Amino acid sequence: MRPIIQLSCALYLLCISIFSAQAATEIRDYPLSKIATHTYVIHGPLGYPSVENQGFMNNPGFVITKDSVVVIDPGSSLQTGQLLLKKIRTVTKLPVSHVFNTHIHGDHWLGNQAIIAAFPKAVLIAHPETIKKINEGEGESWVALMDKSTNGFTRGTKAVAATVATKDGDEFKIGGMTFRIYAPADAHSHTDIMIEAVEESVVFAGDNILNQTIARMVDGTFKGSIAACDKIAAVKAKHYVPGHGPTGDAAIVTNYRNYLSTLFEDVKEQYAKGKSDFEMKDSIVAKLKPYQAWNRFNDEVGKHISLAVLEIEAMM
Repeated sequence: MRPIIQLSCALYLLCISIFSAQAATEIRDYPLSKIATHTYVIHGPLGYPSVENQGFMNNPGFVITKDSVVVIDPGSSLQTGQLLLKKIRTVTKLPVSHVFNTHIHGDHWLGNQAIIAAFPKAVLIAHPETIKKINEGEGESWVALMDKSTNGFTRGTKAVAATVATKDGDEFKIGGMTFRIYAPADAHSHTDIMIEAVEESVVFAGDNILNQTIARMVDGTFKGSIAACDKIAAVKAKHYVPGHGPTGDAAIVTNYRNYLSTLFEDVKEQYAKGKSDFEMKDSIVAKLKPYQAWNRFNDEVGKHISLAVLEIEAMM
């Protein structure tokens, strides 16, 4: 009986090994949401890149025009980009012709690799500073960060930068639809674009707008971010796709702006009274009660207060 038992154990271990190998290369599935007549979004989980979320935490989206597909922010890895392509194929057979990257942070654009592998003629579009920073090495830094944060799940991902630069006010006519560009200065990352799909009344805001989660502010400014909220709210679109969190109407823009402005204005007031960042934290957190349940609030709010102090000092 011993040889049979040994064989059974070997087969069991082989099956576990095969399953583990598959689990290590296949990204978890997420539903595709139709938010307008021709516009779809995969709403990624909230949080920082991790083993648990496999590095996927943004909102890849796409718009189907009459003759092609336009992608916005294909995600944080080769694997996320491949998931997006599978989802596109569930609703259309049209090719991907254009990809917009909203900013430099790799969780939004590292999926470019998958798109170009499948559609080599696709045009990749971004802010000129995004293109410059990727080509100067920041792209490789994001590849390494994702690999480390996911314990190697995103391995195989390569930094593929956009090649077409865009600026505030540009319009792209693609397949009978208009894609209008808003490029707020000094906002979330200093490399930001927001894309309005005009006929769909949809705005892809990147991380200039978040919903139910708090952004890192280390690369941006409060004044610029508040101005970006005002700029995009004036569009009066029916649908706003945040960089992270659920899609919503203009109320999510107002809500995120209120977080930024409440924190920044209160920091200015208390700084003028001579308080340091740690002395003002408790009272500011109390004023931000509606946001205390938001993802990453406890991780970021103290940093935000310190960054607001630095921004105020720089203005003097």
